[in-house]
Amino acid sequence: MRRRRPVRIAPSILSADFGHLARDVAAVEEAGADWIHVDVMDGHFVPNLTIGPGVTAAVRSATSLPVDVHLMIEQPQRWIEAFADAGADWITVHHEACPHLHRVVEQIRDAGARPGVAVNPATPVEVLRDILPDIDLVLVMSVNPGFGGQRFIEGAPDRVRRVRELASRVRSTPLPALQVDGGVAAGSAPAVVAAGADCLVAGSAVYGHPGGAAGGMAALREAVESVPEPGEVRA
Repeated sequence: MRRRRPVRIAPSILSADFGHLARDVAAVEEAGADWIHVDVMDGHFVPNLTIGPGVTAAVRSATSLPVDVHLMIEQPQRWIEAFADAGADWITVHHEACPHLHRVVEQIRDAGARPGVAVNPATPVEVLRDILPDIDLVLVMSVNPGFGGQRFIEGAPDRVRRVRELASRVRSTPLPALQVDGGVAAGSAPAVVAAGADCLVAGSAVYGHPGGAAGGMAALREAVESVPEPGEVRA
């Protein structure tokens, strides 16, 4: 059985204690996190209001890990430079929020960050076909965005599989990172990894674990460590 490439885990600070943010970021870094995921919500594109560039800058100052910013906001093009200046290494925008998606992707790269595109659970993954050659990350939402702690949508692994197949057909290697966000825990992670995901965003499964952040990270690692690499898809 061929083993897959390493799976990155990106704990979401949405589930951290914002009164002790630096402590909670340090805790997941010490526990072996690969990235720190920052969920930005505007109360318009999604029904919740979270954080802005200031908190992103605070995260940047608290860690040496890549900072992965997920913009769940309307008109994200207005905020790209601010989040890049705050220290974002990766910036992901939603397909649904960007009528001029190629332009926004170019804006992210010009700002010095690596671009990603997210799709909501009801958005056909085929909308990514024309943008896949230009991006470094695809984020498949496995809940409807807006709140942490939601139940994982069971159809997500199939969507991940279809994104991987599509990416294999429309671009040469390396393939973009394939990230999953929403309801990711030890029970759901193996299915999305088997389908081709190589980056897991987890909030409550890490910060809400009975064993603390270290216990949550360990549970996720153990859950996916023996999942094999999906079969390669040929064009």
